[in-house]
Amino acid sequence: MTEASDLDGLTILGGKVEPDRKLETFPNHHPDRLYIVRFETDEFTCICPATGQPDFARITVEYIPAEKILESKSFKLYLWSYRNEGVFHEHVSNLILDDLVKALEPRWCRVSGRFNVRGGIVITVEAEHGEREE
Repeated sequence: MTEASDLDGLTILGGKVEPDRKLETFPNHHPDRLYIVRFETDEFTCICPATGQPDFARITVEYIPAEKILESKSFKLYLWSYRNEGVFHEHVSNLILDDLVKALEPRWCRVSGRFNVRGGIVITVEAEHGEREE
């Protein structure tokens, strides 16, 4: 059951906010259980650093939590913060993974970015941290 203390430190949930690179977490009450948490969005945007054109992607994050769980609104705002950022697909996928690993310290994490067709080519980037336990 969610406890009142789980909300301690959550500053984004429930208020008007702007894009932010701050990722918030809350305690995992099942740290001994291996389970996967998945976040998916088709609304990720960033800017091509070479052309200035917008890039759109489906971002999927999967992780096996240890002690912390990612709060979803903070993750939404985190992704939104890339909207006007000039960054290559490969780089942003790895930046997202690095920031998630820093915030969550998960047992395992994978970030997949499937970027929409550009020049007739779909680019998919998969970055992974740790070993996925079965």
